[in-house]
Amino acid sequence: MSPHHPLNQPILTFADAERSPLSIRAKALVFVDPRSQQLHDQVERLAPGYQPLLIRGETGTGKELLARHIHRSSGRPGLFVALNCASLSAQHAEAELFGHAPGVYNGSSSSRAGWFGSAHGGTLYLDEIGDLPLALQHKLLRALETREVLRVGAREASAVDVRLVAATSFDLSRAAAVGKFDQRLFHYLTDGRLELPPLRERPGDILPMAGYFLGVHAQRLSLPPPSLSLAAQQLLEGYSWPGNTRELESVIHFALLVCGKVIEAEHLELLPGN
Repeated sequence: MSPHHPLNQPILTFADAERSPLSIRAKALVFVDPRSQQLHDQVERLAPGYQPLLIRGETGTGKELLARHIHRSSGRPGLFVALNCASLSAQHAEAELFGHAPGVYNGSSSSRAGWFGSAHGGTLYLDEIGDLPLALQHKLLRALETREVLRVGAREASAVDVRLVAATSFDLSRAAAVGKFDQRLFHYLTDGRLELPPLRERPGDILPMAGYFLGVHAQRLSLPPPSLSLAAQQLLEGYSWPGNTRELESVIHFALLVCGKVIEAEHLELLPGN
C-alpha cells in the first residue's frame, strides 16, 4: 500500500496541542493490518460500560492513544485522567492517588480529590500499573469494588464512579506469581485484557503510519511531502521496529530533513541487525 493511500480504518492521534515534536509518546495508531482490525473490533465491544480494562503492549506502541479512544467511545461524561504510576512520589503516593482532607499537609485548609477523584464520572488511565506500590494496589482494588474512596485524613469515604483502564509493558501474571503484584487486582483486570501487538507483528500498519507522519512533519516544517521509493517502502516493512511507533516517527522525521523529492532507502536511519 502506498503511504498516501486513504486509510479505510480509523487513525488515533493526540490533539494538535499534544503532538509536540519533543514528546516521547507514540502519537498515532492505525487499524489497517488484520491484527489491528481485530483489536479495533474488540475495543468497540468493550469500550461501553464500566468494565475495567488492561492494555498490554511494548513501549511505544500507543497504549495511551488506545485508552483515550476507549474513553471517547465509552460515553462516560467525566474526564480522561492519565497517570504514570512511576511518577507517584514515595512519600505522598496515597494522597496523590486518592486525595486528602483539609489540614493534612502543611496546614492546608483545602482538600484534594487526587487523581482518582478527578476521574469521577470518567476514566482513570494508569500507565505501567505494575509500578504502583503494592499497598496502593490493595486500596485501589477496594475503591474500584466499593466505588468509594477514603482520602488521607478523612473520616468518611466519598462515593466515586471511576472506570479503570490500566496499561503494562510486561506480563503482570509473572509479577503476581511472586507476590509483587496483587493477585486479586490482577484477576479483577483479566476479563478485560487487550493485547496491543508490536509494530513488527502488524506490518500492514507500517506504511499508512509512515505516510501519516510524513504529512504531519512536512506540514509542521512547511515542506512539500516527499514520496517513498519502492526500496524505502520495502525496507520499512522488513524492519523489526524495536522502538515501535515512536521509532518509526523518528526515522520518518529524519528522512524528511535529508531527502529530496523522494525518500530513498539510504535516507532511512535504521538500527543495524533489526
